[in-house]
Amino acid sequence: MGTSDLLTISVQLSRSVGRLSFSRPVRFVYDPTDYAREPLSLYAVRYGQPPKRVVLVGMNPGPWGMLQTGVPFGEVDFVRDWMGIEGHVKPPGRLHPKRPVDGFGCSRSEVSGSRLWGWARTRYGAAEEFFRDFLVVNYCPLAFFDDQGRNITPDKLKADDKAPLFRLCDGAMRRSVEFLTPEWVIGIGKFAHDRSIAALDGIDVKVGRITHPSPANPAANKGWQDIIERELDELGIKLP
Repeated sequence: MGTSDLLTISVQLSRSVGRLSFSRPVRFVYDPTDYAREPLSLYAVRYGQPPKRVVLVGMNPGPWGMLQTGVPFGEVDFVRDWMGIEGHVKPPGRLHPKRPVDGFGCSRSEVSGSRLWGWARTRYGAAEEFFRDFLVVNYCPLAFFDDQGRNITPDKLKADDKAPLFRLCDGAMRRSVEFLTPEWVIGIGKFAHDRSIAALDGIDVKVGRITHPSPANPAANKGWQDIIERELDELGIKLP
């Protein structure tokens, strides 16, 4: 298999979910795997090479991270300066004014991404060292907003909207794990953990969970790096 196979899975998923429709309160749907495909391609080809020991799975793109750079948890500074990735981002045609896409010109900080990639840099140093062991992906490639620009996470979608979306995302996750052959798949937060268990049923891989780094999660604001290192250690995932 070539190193672009992970990208192929992402592109196929993007095309499939692009055919879905979503009922209110969803009014705006962003797909950075489509409009930010150039930097996503660099991420998939440069760092998405099997095998991986651990695959970390997030929920879906954040407004100031992956929606800007195409990279999961993609805080601009870390993607550009630590990963060495930059590329053309063409904003989708229909944008909410409170949710702009400025690509690598985005000046807002994605706190979750800054915490996650900041931990990776602190623990591993060079990006190449981290990605030799780990890869970070998102379960769902889409972000959803209502009329006021409020974020609607996939777990808050209506049941009739969830079912076809989750079916497609489950299939893509299975194919990604089969390609990457990790020992562990770790959900970042409860939703990603639960979906990983459902999607990977029957696949020989261990599934675990770590605390989500979002500032909306009170636990994450009390030394997130220390918390997840303890959680990884309790799972038996040893770090350098």
